[in-house]
Amino acid sequence: MAIHPGLTMWAAGRSQESALQTTTRYEFRENHDPNGTGKFYMGREIAQVMGAGGMSWLDRPERAEEEHPEVVIEAMDLHRGDVVADFGAGSGFFTFRIAPKVGNTGRVLAVDIQQEMLDTIRARATAKGIANVEEIRDTETDPGLPGHSVDRVLFVDVYHELAYPFEVMSKVREALKPAGRVVFVEYRKEDPRVPIKEVHKMSVEQLTREMAVVGLARVQLVETLPAQHIVIFARREEVQPPAPPGR
Repeated sequence: MAIHPGLTMWAAGRSQESALQTTTRYEFRENHDPNGTGKFYMGREIAQVMGAGGMSWLDRPERAEEEHPEVVIEAMDLHRGDVVADFGAGSGFFTFRIAPKVGNTGRVLAVDIQQEMLDTIRARATAKGIANVEEIRDTETDPGLPGHSVDRVLFVDVYHELAYPFEVMSKVREALKPAGRVVFVEYRKEDPRVPIKEVHKMSVEQLTREMAVVGLARVQLVETLPAQHIVIFARREEVQPPAPPGR
């Protein structure tokens, strides 16, 4: 089938426009935090990714006592039959806590960019006899979630490491079902007493600003965890008040 030259030129133009937007959206600085990548988004330096070698940190015995995952699960307001994406699932710390909440009619999509993490989750799901967990390998720019497919997306201490946060969150927004929610758990940047490297913390203000540009609005803030925020977002149009009559 012949392709119209005008379409070819249009596609090339769109590709160049997209590349230009990506280039201008991010800033690179030589002087930066040694724990960061030198890449900045909306004034925030993107942190280095914790590799599979950090799995022992994810699986540390004291983690449940330190982070109170039951509080996160409660804040997610899960129901049987829900489809939940555990983004940056790691070794499955939250994946396997969510699975029984959504039941046999629900699914947990364990999303991670590292195959070793996904292999670990599959082995653990098999060993535990858990059948409602599915692994998805994402890319730096694409979470791999179909449109309008998920009720909840959970990010636990991972958003600040995304190399392309705008691109990923734009697609996460598209993946939400009606009334879907995105739940972030991040160490409090506002609190200097939290013993975490600065680039691995997020402030509520910064997170809210970054979500606004992809059309997500904050609907809930939970500050009962010892060191982390729970910040919940929905599509902006779902939380905006209706226009006055006649408008």
